[in-house]
Amino acid sequence: MSLLLLKNARLVNEGTTEVGDLLIKGERIEKIASSISADAGTRVIDLDGKLLMPGMIDDQVHFREPGLTHKGSIATESAAAIAGGTTSFMEMPNVSPQTTTIEALEEKYQRAQGKSLANFSFYLGATNDNLEQIKRLDPNQACGLKVFMGSSTGNMLVDNPQTLDEIFSHSPVLIATHCEDSPTISANEQAAREKYGEDVPFSEHPNIRSAEACYLSSSLAASLAHKHQARLHILHLTTAKELELLTPTQNISDLKTKLISAEVCVHHLFYCDADYERLGSLIKCNPAIKTQNDRDALRLAVREQLIDIIATDHAPHTWDEKQGSYFNAPSGLPLCQHSLQLLMELCHQGEMTQEMIAQKTSHAVAERYQLKDRGYLREGYYADLVAIDPTVQQTVDNSSLYYKCGWSPLSGQTLNSRIEMTLLNGDIAYHDGQLNPHIRGKRLEFDR
Repeated sequence: MSLLLLKNARLVNEGTTEVGDLLIKGERIEKIASSISADAGTRVIDLDGKLLMPGMIDDQVHFREPGLTHKGSIATESAAAIAGGTTSFMEMPNVSPQTTTIEALEEKYQRAQGKSLANFSFYLGATNDNLEQIKRLDPNQACGLKVFMGSSTGNMLVDNPQTLDEIFSHSPVLIATHCEDSPTISANEQAAREKYGEDVPFSEHPNIRSAEACYLSSSLAASLAHKHQARLHILHLTTAKELELLTPTQNISDLKTKLISAEVCVHHLFYCDADYERLGSLIKCNPAIKTQNDRDALRLAVREQLIDIIATDHAPHTWDEKQGSYFNAPSGLPLCQHSLQLLMELCHQGEMTQEMIAQKTSHAVAERYQLKDRGYLREGYYADLVAIDPTVQQTVDNSSLYYKCGWSPLSGQTLNSRIEMTLLNGDIAYHDGQLNPHIRGKRLEFDR
């Protein structure tokens, strides 16, 4: 079994940062100590004070396979994830065909096997008419159940009150919701058309997909969770108002059983409505990036443990698709290749700590989703790691992107840290700007 010794790292884990060494044997962490001597045959890498933390576990991505592979694929987007320090992802069901049956779910796992460069799991998607599929689901078969309570394609908008009630009553797994109220959005769209015609400015997006639309839906989800004692995870919060639905997490282990948890996405922490003038459709996403006040409230909520998880909602579209007018340009942006670097920007600005980054992108995800042996720097756990150099600047260039869509809203922006190395199940998957295309991820396992 191969041995790899990482020396002189600043180990970021479970609320502390300590200088030390970490020994990997095969796929797992063998030993963590202040100093470890290398035996014969051990490969040694001196990290020279760089940060070493568990790789990001992104609980919300859209990798577009099957059916939408002109935008992205499991292979291309997982490569971008690995280059960005994300070692595991949980992917959404709004593909074609939709992942709304157990058979489609298992077919997706078969696609990812041998194709994904990162570890993977998939959501089963809810519809107005697949309750029997949901009831049949083995709790260890999917990371969770995705319920679009607003903004979806095909029949995945679950807007039947009786169906929602039944889903919250019977789901055998964590319910992850996209919360926006469609009737409110439709009325706002009509008002915008009356004012602007078809040439609606992108700055109207947070008014159309408004704070009211978000709160109406998320408060309904919270009420259903309380009614049925169903474990609810509200995805991509965007408003200060919705924070009143949450309670702070006192101990991270409580996330295994907490009734309602919440996620925020990196772009909602990083951008605000002032950025539409500069970036327009490139940051059009659902739910919308909203006001600076909302953004600042979300940052505070992360620090105060009201928001448990940070993810990306990585959702690539082609450059040509994004050039359309407001009603024609699709919502979503690619982000997973630079998510940790953007969070490090907030760290440099004093908005969060590196220990908080490890907690919100890895520890908390492992606890909430009850992952087996991942999400921490712990002896016996899988060696899914990212080394970050917080002192080296990197300018985002489209030529260095692994996304199939080939663009990023960050293009031309200089970031104040660099992903030095990503390790996946003990193997070096990315190092010093070079991707190892031969490494493959594993299907995530759960302790449920």
